[in-house]
Amino acid sequence: MPVIRKSADLRNSYSDISDFCHKYREPVFITRNGEGDLAVMSIETYEEITGKQNLIKLLEEGENDIKNGIFLTEEEMEKEMNLM
Repeated sequence: MPVIRKSADLRNSYSDISDFCHKYREPVFITRNGEGDLAVMSIETYEEITGKQNLIKLLEEGENDIKNGIFLTEEEMEKEMNLM
């Protein structure tokens, strides 16, 4: 169940919101004038989410490369690894 707070709570209850985000690793949704406005989350949760998105993007790029015949043979990969 999402946690929804008023925008004034960012000023008045910042510590409570921060503690919740860190403890439960969930965002808190902030409303402004009764409408959804922001999602607040811990940096750790943000980095986890964006890291997963970046991994998915890289995997999709790799799959597309394979489909389009863009890849190294085993021998080419060994050569590349030895140059590092």
